[in-house]
This record gives sequence, C-alpha cells and structure tokens, in this order.
Amino acid sequence: MAMDVGGKKGGVMADMNIVPLIDILLVLLIIFMAITPTVPKGLEALVPQPSPPNTKDNPDLLSKTIVVQVLANDTVKINDESTTWDTMGSRLGDIFKERAEKVAFVKGDDSVQFAEVARAIDIMREAGIDKVGLITAKIEAGQ
Repeated sequence: MAMDVGGKKGGVMADMNIVPLIDILLVLLIIFMAITPTVPKGLEALVPQPSPPNTKDNPDLLSKTIVVQVLANDTVKINDESTTWDTMGSRLGDIFKERAEKVAFVKGDDSVQFAEVARAIDIMREAGIDKVGLITAKIEAGQ
C-alpha cells in the first residue's frame, strides 16, 4: 500500500498499489493455461441404441454384429462361440480381416471386474478393431 503525503489540503491520502495483485493474477493465468492441455481424456466408446419396439430383427445385421462376452470364471465368448484369452485376438483378426467396418461390442457379466473388460477391449484394439462399443443390461433390455 502506498501513501501520498503533503501537498493536498485534505491531509494524508492512501492509494492502493495494485501491481502485486496483477502479478499474482498473471502467474495464475499462466498456470491454468499450462494445466488445461494436460487434462486426461477417456476412451472413446460407442453405445448401441436399442431398436424401436415392434420391429423384426434383421438377420443380415445380426450376422455382421460381433459381440465379445466376458463371463465369470475367466471365460470369453465371441457371438456365443467359446474361446480363450490367448486365441481371442487371432480369432477376431480372422473375423475382421475382410470387413470394411471394424466395429464390435463388448459385454461383461455383473460379477466380472472392469479390469477383465478392459483387457478384452485391449485385445480387440490389437486385433485391428477401430471402434469398440459397450453393451449394458439396460441397453440389452431395450430401455
């Protein structure tokens, strides 16, 4: 805080020194500008939308849809076909080798930890699948 003394008829007059305040604001501005680009980004996920009620299932669409199910007791299925963690990547690579659309879905049991579902997503991405969607119980029920 600075003070002007003398010269004026009113006596002592106080003027606020705002230079330190501006310095602090500029430092905070630079800190926030540096932190903003490093905000973590999550995984991109597709969530399938339920079909409208009273519509028939398209068999051609069902044959194109690939769903990887992560079940309890460390078991994995690809469209109701049992597989193991070791062979899942090569099997998915064979399935998507000649497909233009590389989209698949993953579904985990309620009793399975998310780490197992994340492991399945990693294997799917390594097999060349571009987009991985998540299926939940509500989506499967059509809600």
